[in-house]
Amino acid sequence: MSLENLSPSRRRFLSSALGTSIGLTALSSGQEPESNPQPTALKRAPHVYKFQIGDAEAWSISDAYFPLREGLGLMWPEEKRPEMDALLQEEGRRKEDAVPLYVNILVVRTDKETVIFDAGFGGKENERMGWLTSGLALAGISPESITAAFLSHSHSDHLNGFAREGKPAFPNAEIHLLQSEIDFWRSPEPDFSETKRNRKNLPNMIKTVRNHFDMLEEVLTPHKQQTTTLLGGLVTIEPAPGHTTGHACFRIRSGGEEFLHLMDLAHHDLLMFADPNWTIAFDHHPKQSVETRKVFWSEAAAKKTRCYGFHLPFPGIGTIIETGPGYRWAAEPWRW
Repeated sequence: MSLENLSPSRRRFLSSALGTSIGLTALSSGQEPESNPQPTALKRAPHVYKFQIGDAEAWSISDAYFPLREGLGLMWPEEKRPEMDALLQEEGRRKEDAVPLYVNILVVRTDKETVIFDAGFGGKENERMGWLTSGLALAGISPESITAAFLSHSHSDHLNGFAREGKPAFPNAEIHLLQSEIDFWRSPEPDFSETKRNRKNLPNMIKTVRNHFDMLEEVLTPHKQQTTTLLGGLVTIEPAPGHTTGHACFRIRSGGEEFLHLMDLAHHDLLMFADPNWTIAFDHHPKQSVETRKVFWSEAAAKKTRCYGFHLPFPGIGTIIETGPGYRWAAEPWRW
């Protein structure tokens, strides 16, 4: 039971009762209770969930969570927001949590490779983000043991964690990405004409991406805009443009199992599935993102492919179910 979810009066009562109980326990064991105990700072622990992909070990590691306060103001088309809101209410969702930001990092290990897919926000760990380093440690994975890395696109929650103190965070890993993603950010004037993003933030975002590319130059391995299979068939890069020009998804194959990393094809476990035509302000090319999403959703549903969502509720594992005109995300039950 979490005290923070209770009413203030109930919380005070239970806190008092617990304190009394602890004091009595100490006295009965012959120990003196602390006269002035120091409060323990509450800190969110990273979530680490281990599972299997065929013969490979895999971990879903949470790097961040916080609600995006703009809510449905981030979702488009604007005229469809009442319909989105009605759907959320029908599903019992709280309005302020319409667009929660989950950040799930996938790590896969075989007898030859330890692979990471995107690297979160990076920076100093706090109660809202930056948990990847702690999560890797809990999983028993050192940064030096990562042998290969994949970057889906260059937004801060995917790229920044690849650099640490001005150097590659995973020094022994090449970072595979699409050449078109590098070309977009390195172009003299990256084209944001179609995005619904706040344009005031664009100059700093471009600068940050370029700085990270500079820091990571020695380990970046770009690939042409085509489906490419690497690491002995373990990982296939699949172009999935729309969210960014060089956005990619990744298909992992091991022991006869196929596992599809959806990356940023979906930012919400309900909205982007119920109607694939609904987009988010962060998309660079909204119309293209819709076209790409429909292709991936249709194939994954038809094949009943096990999938992983970077921005879906932790641990982000599930399948896509066709429901007529739209789809449904079916989260996989946790297994211990």
